[in-house]
Amino acid sequence: MHILLHPTYFPSVSHFVAMVKANAITFEVEDNFQKQTNRNRMYIYSPNGIQLLNIPVKHSKGNHQKFKDTKIEQAFGWQKQHFKSLEAAYRTSPFFEYFEDDIRPLFEKKHTYMMDLNFEAMEIVTDCLGMDFSYDKTTEYFHEVDDITDYRYLVNGKKDASTFEPYIQVFNDKHGFINNLSILDLLFNEGRHALDYLKNQSL
Repeated sequence: MHILLHPTYFPSVSHFVAMVKANAITFEVEDNFQKQTNRNRMYIYSPNGIQLLNIPVKHSKGNHQKFKDTKIEQAFGWQKQHFKSLEAAYRTSPFFEYFEDDIRPLFEKKHTYMMDLNFEAMEIVTDCLGMDFSYDKTTEYFHEVDDITDYRYLVNGKKDASTFEPYIQVFNDKHGFINNLSILDLLFNEGRHALDYLKNQSL
């Protein structure tokens, strides 16, 4: 199966379920930036329940700004804040320390473009999972596509109704299982077992 996806910030579990099952992956890189999507956000399981981590971006004066041209707004010190949030959420998870050194550098580096950061985040995670990660990028934007399974809607958390089997999460006893968070939630809780878990889920 050949799939079409958006490159998002530490993508949701549903993105990775789609990627694990695909024979070929193409990433949409010719679309316009849209607010309120996972292009620049991820959801994690904090001590208080679900938490949104959002990367501030610079908006161009015109209405239509391509996502690949969207720059990160560096003024807010978001990197330190995001990493602290990940630590608060996952420091006690079984695999946080195991993968910490793989993930930390992303939060110490200054990326200019949001999309570059997203591709690097995916490369880090696929490496941690021990998962093959080869892909193509689109060269022009098509509203509808033939001969390819269009999973671009997964970028919009509100349209993504995927539900997956529960696994043990750090604050399970407080808030129960929270479905379809960032892939980091699965990675820190399940470690290398995460890949088998992904293969066993369906969209």
